[in-house]
Amino acid sequence: MRRREYLELGAATGAVTVAGCLGESREPAFEEGFEDGLGEWESGAAIGPEVDLEEFEWEFGISEAEAASGEYSLRIWNEGDYDDGVTWGVHPVSIEAGQAYEATVSAQIWSESESFNTLRDAVMYLGPDPPAVEEDFPHPGVNTTDLGEAPYGGLREPLWLTDGWREYRFEWTTPELSTDTLYVAIGHAVIWEGDAAHYVDDVSVEIEPR
Repeated sequence: MRRREYLELGAATGAVTVAGCLGESREPAFEEGFEDGLGEWESGAAIGPEVDLEEFEWEFGISEAEAASGEYSLRIWNEGDYDDGVTWGVHPVSIEAGQAYEATVSAQIWSESESFNTLRDAVMYLGPDPPAVEEDFPHPGVNTTDLGEAPYGGLREPLWLTDGWREYRFEWTTPELSTDTLYVAIGHAVIWEGDAAHYVDDVSVEIEPR
């Protein structure tokens, strides 16, 4: 199934859950378990300039095949024929403009099995603009938890490290932000030739003023 068909599937489902205020010192947290469909989640994909994006096959939609909690998760599949390409989902997160924050983003991501080879990388992002190309995510092995203040937060770390669900997490120390919306994105990047599906569940974004 192509991207447009999966987006149409998502548009017919319900809204996601956005938690209320967690206390005077914290901005509202965003939490997602995909129990009510895609809501405002949108998909994105990119591949190197030698391949037309229309030739890169990928899928994005709600699935009940696997779930870290509840009954549903987000399934992201892409082909590996080109040894290249990345596919992700992105969702807006409301904040108060004019402040700097400490943010923590976590998610459960499912791999079919454990492998000693790096077959796919998990990619995660939180920043003031939605990602548009692969270079908008961190470089391989980078987790912004270790960087201090940075223009955006994120990670790129290997999948297939365990059979089943594994938590991926990063922290981001923001500069003062003029925007009132951040974008959280989660997906996976092709490393090794071969098609693969991964599932995403229990997404959490915690934001606290510095």
